[in-house]
Order: sequence, then C-alpha cells, then structure tokens
Amino acid sequence: MRRYGLACTAAIAALAIAACSPAGESEGDTEAMTDAGAAADTEAPGAAEAAPGAELNAAIQAETESLEWLEEVEGEDALAFATAMNEPTLARLQADARYQGLYDSALEVLQSADRIPYVSVRGGELWNFWRDATNTHGLWRKTSVDSYAADNPEWDVVLDVDALAEAEDANWVWRGASCLAPDYRHCIITLSDGGSDAAVRREWDMETRSFVEGGFRIEETKGATAWIDENTLLIGTALDEAEATTSGYPFVVKRWERGTPIEDATPVLTGAVDDVGVWPVRFETADGTAYMAAVQSESFFEQVYWHLPEGAPGEPVAFPLPRRVSPYGLFGDQLVFAVDQDWTPVEGGTTYPAGAVLSYSMSEFAATGELPAISEVFTPNERQSVGSVAPTADNLLVVINDNVVGTLHAFQFGEDGWTSQPIEAPENASISIVTADDQGDLAYVNVEGFLTPETLYRVTPELSLQAAKSSPSWFNTEGMVVEQRQATSADGTQVPYFIVRAEGASEAGPTLLYAYGGFQVSLNPNYSGTLGRMWLEQGGTYVLANIRGGGEFGPAWHQAGLRTDRQRIYDDLIAVAEALIADGVTTPGQLGVEGGSNGGLLTGVMYTQRPDLFGAVISQVPLLDMMRFHLLLAGASWQDEYGFPDDNADERAFLRSISPLHNVETGADYPPLFLLTSTKDDRVHPGHARKMAYLLNELGEEVLYYENMEGGHSAAANLEETAKRLSLEFTFLMQELMDE
Repeated sequence: MRRYGLACTAAIAALAIAACSPAGESEGDTEAMTDAGAAADTEAPGAAEAAPGAELNAAIQAETESLEWLEEVEGEDALAFATAMNEPTLARLQADARYQGLYDSALEVLQSADRIPYVSVRGGELWNFWRDATNTHGLWRKTSVDSYAADNPEWDVVLDVDALAEAEDANWVWRGASCLAPDYRHCIITLSDGGSDAAVRREWDMETRSFVEGGFRIEETKGATAWIDENTLLIGTALDEAEATTSGYPFVVKRWERGTPIEDATPVLTGAVDDVGVWPVRFETADGTAYMAAVQSESFFEQVYWHLPEGAPGEPVAFPLPRRVSPYGLFGDQLVFAVDQDWTPVEGGTTYPAGAVLSYSMSEFAATGELPAISEVFTPNERQSVGSVAPTADNLLVVINDNVVGTLHAFQFGEDGWTSQPIEAPENASISIVTADDQGDLAYVNVEGFLTPETLYRVTPELSLQAAKSSPSWFNTEGMVVEQRQATSADGTQVPYFIVRAEGASEAGPTLLYAYGGFQVSLNPNYSGTLGRMWLEQGGTYVLANIRGGGEFGPAWHQAGLRTDRQRIYDDLIAVAEALIADGVTTPGQLGVEGGSNGGLLTGVMYTQRPDLFGAVISQVPLLDMMRFHLLLAGASWQDEYGFPDDNADERAFLRSISPLHNVETGADYPPLFLLTSTKDDRVHPGHARKMAYLLNELGEEVLYYENMEGGHSAAANLEETAKRLSLEFTFLMQELMDE
C-alpha cells in the first residue's frame, strides 16, 4: 500500500508535535557574558506597559497579563527582544574554548559521506534524499538495487535542490515527493521555504526531469495531495481561511482536474472547522487496485476514514472502524490496522483490546459498505507494543517491541487466517522498517543500539537479514555499558529507563536525562554519533526515560497520562531523576534534563515543579503557556492530549496547575535554563519560549535563549544550523554540569 499524502494517526502526530532528538541527526541536516539575563538591557517596545519583575509575575499568575506582544511571530518588537536575548547567549557559549571543537565534531558526523543513505523503494528502484557539506539543500537521487549493494553506489541525481534554491532565490527545504504508480512519472514535490510546515506543492515530470509548465501547483499551505490518476488529484489545502480548521489544517477535500483552476476543484468531503483536519488518502494493492479515501481527524486521536468510491464521484462511505485506529495499509486484499481502544465490532462478539492489530477484506467492504469478517494479526501483552509495520508482496513485516527491545516477524494471510514466523535479527537492539516494496519482495530494516552504529539490512526472500550498509563508529565505546533499570513512580508504576555510561563508574557524574512523554511516541535505544562524541566521550552519562505518555507499551501507556491525568507523566520523570540521585549515578548539581516540543513542556514542568533535582534544564521548541497553547498555530489540534482550557473548567484548572509560565515563583532557587526556539516554527509557536525568557529575565533568573530565525519545528533548516544548535546545547551542559 502506498499512502500518497496520507495524514493518518502517525502522520498527524509527526506533523502536529514531535520529539526533538538530543542527537539532532536525521536523513533522509569578545568577553563571554556570564549572565544571559543581561540580554534584556535592550527593552523591547511594548514591554513598558508590563509591570517588571515580581509584579509582572503576579500579573501572569493572575492571568491579567499574557505578554501577547511576544506572540507576533514577525513583529518588530518581538524580534527585537529575540535578537537582544540571542546576542549574549551566543557570546557566552561561542566564546567557550570547547564550542568550536564541538561544532566541528558535530558537523563531521552530520555531513559525513559515510552516513547510511537511507532509501525508499519505487518501482524496484531505490530513492534517497541526501544533504552534505556541498549540498546543503540536498539532492533527490536514485539508484538500482545492485548498485546500492556496492560500496560506492552510482547515484542518478534527479533534482538538485541547491541549484533550485539559488535559481529561485528561496531557502528551499525538502519535504518529500509523492509519485503515481506504477510508472512513477507524475510526482508532486513538496518544498518549504525556510523549514515551516506550510509548503509549496509542484508537479514534477520524471521523464523530462522538470516541473510541469502549467501543471498542478499549490501555493504555500498546510495540506496534502493524493493521485487519483495522471490527470486528477485529491487535494486538501488551507489556502482559503474559510476552509481551514482552528488548528490551521484543511477540512475540505476536493477533486482537482488537470487544466482547471484550483478554485474550481470539486469538494468531495467536508469536515468541520473544529476538526483537526481532513486529508486525502490513496490505498493501493500489489496488483495496482487503488482505493481513494480521506481521513477526517475529529480530534488528535480520533479519526473517521471515508471510502471515496470510483475516485470520488460516489458518496463517501465511512470505514467500519473505531474512532481510535491506526491503519497500516493493504496486504493483498486485507486492510491491516491497529485499534487504540478496546473494540467490540459486533455486539455480543469478540472484544479486541487496545493495541491489537487486525484486518478485514478491503474489496468486500468497498463492494458492500459493511463490516467484513475480522481477522486477528497480533495482540501484544502489557509490556509489548507494535512498532513498524510494512507489506511486501509476500509478507507483512512487523516489528514487535518487548520491554522497549525490538524483534522482527513476518506474517502471512491464508485460508486459516494469519500465521507468522520470527526473522532472526540482532538481539537487544532497536529495529525499524525503513522501506518495503508491496509489489515485490524488496525490504530494508535498520538495527541499532546506544553503542552499536546503525546497520541497514536487506530482508531476503528467504526471510533472513543480509547486511547492506553500516554507519561508521563515531565514538570510542570501549569501557561503556548500557543498563536498563526501573524507577517506581508516585502511583507505584514501574517506569523503565536506560543508562549509558562508563562501566564500573563508582562516583556520581554529569548526567543528561532525556524524555518525551506524549502523543504515543516511543523512544527506543538509538545510536547517535553526535551524542557520543559531544557528551559520552567527554565523561558524561546519558539516560533515556520511557515515561508514560509515550507508546512504549501500547495505547494504555499513552492514555494513562492524558489531560487531567498528565501529572503521572511528570511524576514518572521525577521518579527516574530521584532514582538516579539515590543510586549514586549523579547529584542534583550534575543532573541535566532535556526535551523538545512536548518534551519542552516536560522540562518546563521539571523546572517549576522540582528545580531542586536539576543543575541545568534545556527546553527546545517548547510549549510553556498552557493557558493559550490552543490559540497559537497548530495548538488547537493538541487539546485531545492536554485538555480543553476554554470548554472544561476542570481541565483548565489542571492546565493552570502545570503551566510553566504560570508557576514561576518569585525568589525561588531555579537551575540555569536554556530555551531554544525558531521564528519559522509554525507548529509550536515561538511565543511560548519568548514569554518564559522575558519573565525569567525580568525576575533576574539565569536564562539563556536562542531563537533561530529559520528552521521550522526542528529549529534548523540545514546541517550547519543543526550542528550549531547541538554545540550550543552541549557547551551549556558542560558549563553547568561539568565545570567546578
């Protein structure tokens, strides 16, 4: 199955709010000031109306002051404040003798030609998007399976994004391509100017290797497309504000014919303004049979999937699925999906628990509109979860995580239902499916661990793993060990966490604790050359906490911390921090905590609730004003996770109790805080970090602040910016946790 423009549960989670890795690695890029508080010497216009220091804090806590002038993304006053805060932060950290070495080390890893060129498969060819020191915007390229197996594959460059950016004077950031099977000639290429989620979509002709003059083109918007045929698209766009949800996504899916104005596209499914959004979807079988559909996200975790018969002329028919569901695609005729809630499809019949993977006949449903017979693929136990799932023509590949450690299995469907067999793979590692060809037997999986570099394996037709590519070892792991432990949270729940450090370490040392805790996002052991070089080799200890809110143990692990139950998530991380201190791994003065996006909220809560536990806090692209999060950019889409502050008094009261901005105590003893955000982030509003920085600065607290003027939600539009962000962060950690 190919999901052209699919925005189902997992894709929405990635779009709406995502974990920010401390490693920062991804495919496919004068006198130092001792007090960052000096940044506010340049008073931002508009700040004079707000009471300084303690009075300002009291007004914020009373919700009579919300610092809304800092919510003007490109506002002159807000940018002046950000610039004034950036300058002393950069002066202090970049003047550190260690900074340049850290930067050079990070950039070497990020730009290395020895990185694995991860691929996707189209029509038996392998496609890759590649950025390095020369190609900062990147190359879209392809190669054959045989060539890819060689040490130095022969790449055919299809699009040079650097050349395009220069020719069009735009800071193009690649956001992907969707191409129409089976010949893959017609593609929609998505490009973002500066890294924001809103992007331009343009039709590309693979035969002429050029953008199609007069072809399909959608100006900058949040949305998606799905091919019906070479002359017809399903589109969801938020170009017209009247067709945008309160979260900023489209709620109307339309059928657009080639050669007609986009304004004349015909609506085929209309949601509601208070939906998260509505997106087009294409499901396709190995024999080329396509089913057009749309997903209406009524809330962040609740969707209705609609079948659009005959490419959309017919009336939409709702899939007979529960609201909390995650479709994986088609294996043969079977639609494979996971239910994220207990589900009894037929009254009085079998109840399938949350987390179960099930299937039914897609052709039977399409013909009748009724629920076909349900087949059970796999049901995890309470300490398991399903990771990657992908079909080849002959096997449904499934990663099953058991206590956060991956195993790989191949499932087949026959007259007697589903059967499976394990595929022998490295033990005690993280496994993820990189790509699979649903029209053939080609598939690749990635295997890695904290101390084990990534190895990309080809899954052979005989269901064995054949090493295809491997990443170099970027840091010296001799004498380092990985331990998995458990901490007891406030309600007695056992919370697992990993420790990576020198073997036999007997003294407490500088430790970086990382967690996320939201949106059913799982954190698994992963190899990071930058983390290894910039922290572990410098004598630091790294801890990854698998707290509730994530998906490590399935939907129940996530749902235990929703809305007014969210304090459980924070209690989990507090329990891990306390265990690290009690067990002598570290001390409060040597313990740093880091998180991004939802994890930025997590670390903000740690800062206000338990400042005594930490010597340094890093909060990346964070949510910090939980009284107004739903009013800013995509924030409305996250209310199903956090709560509805305008509609539910209990949820508003709870959000007020955890909102970092509203729980800063005047005169409290807080650890140094480093806030990072991006002006171009159109997912989590930079106003969150700006407000916190402004308040703490007025109170005289030690706060460092860095706002990248490009970069989107990753806070970096290219690999140099990623290296800069990482080097700033690790210099800060060294200064606060390692220096006497």
